[in-house]
Amino acid sequence: MKQPCAIISGARGQDASYLAEILLEKNYRVVGINRRSSARDSANWRIAHLMSNPNYIVELGDITDSGSINRIVATYQPDEFYNLAAQSFVGASWNEPYHTLIVNAGGVVNCLEALRQVKPDTKFYQASTSELYGKVQETPQTETTPFYPRSPYGFAKLAGYWATVNYRESYGIHATNGILFNHESPRRGLEFVTRKITDAAAKIKLGIPTGYTKRADELPLGNIESKRDWGHSRDFMQAAWLMLQEEVPNDYVVATGKLHSIRDLLDKAFGHLGLDWRNHVTKDEKFWRPAEVDLLLGDPTKIKKLLGWEPSYNFHALVVDMVDSDLRRLRGKA
Repeated sequence: MKQPCAIISGARGQDASYLAEILLEKNYRVVGINRRSSARDSANWRIAHLMSNPNYIVELGDITDSGSINRIVATYQPDEFYNLAAQSFVGASWNEPYHTLIVNAGGVVNCLEALRQVKPDTKFYQASTSELYGKVQETPQTETTPFYPRSPYGFAKLAGYWATVNYRESYGIHATNGILFNHESPRRGLEFVTRKITDAAAKIKLGIPTGYTKRADELPLGNIESKRDWGHSRDFMQAAWLMLQEEVPNDYVVATGKLHSIRDLLDKAFGHLGLDWRNHVTKDEKFWRPAEVDLLLGDPTKIKKLLGWEPSYNFHALVVDMVDSDLRRLRGKA
């Protein structure tokens, strides 16, 4: 039986590292695409443990460079292509709107064009996002809820979403959008509010300065009443794999269907360590966005019914996993 091959763009990211583990466990040959600027060892901490696996290959490339994507597709002739590369920090998209558009929309087109030109029978997964819903038109959000993005990240991702639909309908490519709601893990970047909170809680517990203000035990945040549907990255990457095992491509919301606020996250993270976040958190207007997204709640009925997907982590288990991981990482510095 032929060994399946999958390409994953954005190889050093949170989602890509979990997806690579899942695929390697299923005996895939996995080709991870890394940008040259991301190839240094310090940037590869999420995938360092995969490097010794003979079925894991890292290729230098960039989804904004069509030539490199065409070359990689031609070389490896993949059965599946997971486009996880993106400018993925919503806050930064306000400062870099054009760059965000080029990566999150133009990059998707480059990937789809490479498949159309080189290997059109490859199954394609596009990492879409709940930020498409932005100023929500109904709650909970489903696959048919109208989109209303509220950031450059959101409208760039919307273009990538429609490019995926267009190539599916125009060229018959097996192209699927996974509309993923917020998903976190110990591998989330420290610039994201969830990891910022769990890292700060662990530092305060261990007596390590948080590094945000002159006060060693202070954590400045923006809108703590913002509400999200949070799941675990590994669960969501299992969903991505399931999507590409279907004969007919489709678009799916991936979510837990449970709503929590950043305030809830603070309660769980600090409470797990016996701390009261109210003694440490301050409000800082610089963390507020020009247009806020107050509430995102997904309805995962379709993916549960059609693909049998179920998340293995609830909100409490997710936060505990992140806090405990940060504690282990920081103990050597205390």
